[in-house]
Amino acid sequence: MALMKRWQQILLLALPSLFAFATQTLTGTINLIMVGDLGFVIIAVVGVSNIIMYNVFAIFSGIGHTVNYLVAQNYGSNEMDKGMKRMNMALLISIAVGVAIAVAGTFASHSILRWTGGSATMIASGDYYLELRFYAMAFGIVSFAIHGFLRGIGDTRTSMIVSIFANVLMVALTYGLCYGKWGLPELGVDGAGYALLIGEALQLVICLFVFWVVKHRQFNTRTFYRPEWKELKLILTESGKLGAQEFSMSVSMYIFTVFVLTLGDLAAAANEVSLSIMSFGFMPAFAFGSTATILVGQAIGRRDPNAARKSGTDTAIIGSLFLLVLGTIELVWAVPIARLYSDDPDVYELAAFLIKTSAYLQIFDGLYNFYAGGLRGIGDTTFLMRASLVLSLFFFVPLTYLFVMVLDWGSIGAWLALYTFLTALGLAVMVRYYRTDWTVVRLKEAGM
Repeated sequence: MALMKRWQQILLLALPSLFAFATQTLTGTINLIMVGDLGFVIIAVVGVSNIIMYNVFAIFSGIGHTVNYLVAQNYGSNEMDKGMKRMNMALLISIAVGVAIAVAGTFASHSILRWTGGSATMIASGDYYLELRFYAMAFGIVSFAIHGFLRGIGDTRTSMIVSIFANVLMVALTYGLCYGKWGLPELGVDGAGYALLIGEALQLVICLFVFWVVKHRQFNTRTFYRPEWKELKLILTESGKLGAQEFSMSVSMYIFTVFVLTLGDLAAAANEVSLSIMSFGFMPAFAFGSTATILVGQAIGRRDPNAARKSGTDTAIIGSLFLLVLGTIELVWAVPIARLYSDDPDVYELAAFLIKTSAYLQIFDGLYNFYAGGLRGIGDTTFLMRASLVLSLFFFVPLTYLFVMVLDWGSIGAWLALYTFLTALGLAVMVRYYRTDWTVVRLKEAGM
């Protein structure tokens, strides 16, 4: 009975996050399908831009992840005055970061796209689109911090509603602005960039309304707190470590993409289609990983490390079941799913082959996310950073180079390297989780 109650609590928290992440993933998928009619060069443009923006997001995502676990701990310990001080400082940091991202987009978009090593045609087609993506990210990084706060207090439902609204709007605007529908101008791939920019801007407006208006009565969110150096240092340090963790993975994926681009635009398009489809596996992985952070963090706040450990285990079990079902669907219907993205047989047949290869291997990416979420909940951020840095840059990158550039195994070599890396990372984080001495785990305090 106690087990069923724990699983019910996990699902009540995880399903809204799952729907939110699903909407984000579906938005990217639908957008890619819509721009697919513009040709495989445009597919490659969007794919490469996605990787670039993933890197930008990863560098600063630590702000939202830090808010998430610190607020979860403070919420569990009934110390939300401290949680609000931390949230206010994190919000100011994220706004400053957003401004810096917008400036970088204005002056560096063309150079960054050129550094990917893509063809001259791809660079010319995607220059302004990438600039618009930078502006959208400037808004998105601030919204992510607020979503981190909402999840930290266990309000995954509100976070889901905001995400769904913003992403549905992005899909509609992408269709209208790409192809000139509903009286909107026909802007091609740049229209997709404007759609993301408008959607992210409106999402931030709604997030700020929820934070400053809806949550004010409960948490005094409009109260100004004077920054405390120790707390500010804690947030910057933890954000830096979690950002480095995500960035090491994202930059290795960027290098992975550069290697794939050497195989030609067609291989790049098939790779992007495959990554888009496999991102449906990332969806439950992220959702249940976020749930693990919430439950573990709140249990640590209540000084109940045994419940915290069990929460992480139960979350990993349920999340793995979701991934097994999803992997079966991808394995059986790989070809028709890939054909939704492109009617070019060379593209969809290669993409389907890559999908079948990795259908069940994505369980290891799930293990990484589930147990990393649990480790974030206890503040074990140093290990996460080190494991990610070492395996991403000193294992994944050399392995991809070996399989693609030396052994000349083409796209399949790239994907074998990717999932070998994810398997190693998932197992490493899982072992760390169960080797942790939970009896000595304490709340994260400034100066620790």
